[in-house]
Amino acid sequence: MSIINYLSAAAVPTVILLIILYGVIEKNKVYDTFLEGAKEGLEVVIKIFPTLIGIFLAVGALRSSGILDLIINIIQPIIKVLKIPAEIMPLAILRPISGSASMAVATDIISQYGADNLIGLIASTIMGSTETTFYTIALYTSAVGIKKIRFVLVAALTADIVGMLVSVAVCRIMS
Repeated sequence: MSIINYLSAAAVPTVILLIILYGVIEKNKVYDTFLEGAKEGLEVVIKIFPTLIGIFLAVGALRSSGILDLIINIIQPIIKVLKIPAEIMPLAILRPISGSASMAVATDIISQYGADNLIGLIASTIMGSTETTFYTIALYTSAVGIKKIRFVLVAALTADIVGMLVSVAVCRIMS
């Protein structure tokens, strides 16, 4: 076990050292290249900052307004037919919107129901099998200036729904 800890601790410094050595061998100005990349990274952050603020504001409003509870009450008959536990619905609703909000909800679910319980297993599987769709699409499309996202959004949300339904089915079968 100690060798694994040593290797994992040494992995990042080793990769950095290999990159620097490669740059020196290829006679590139490694530090100047790093500074150019950092400058480009800051420009991207400045471009996407308004999008991030809007997403964080929307998620905060969703969580504090009680809209999630209203949505869950409206779709209650559907989730009963599909045998989806109502306890994971806040996670299922927030996961496509925000990673940090869904992580907070998943943490609450696991601390309340346990990691080995069916609900905890479903929550964990959903976190691993779905994406923060709106966040990702907003981030990448705003960074490159794409305005028409209709088809990407439909495909990504379909993948999220399938991931959630399969998570519930697999966890029910395995437990």
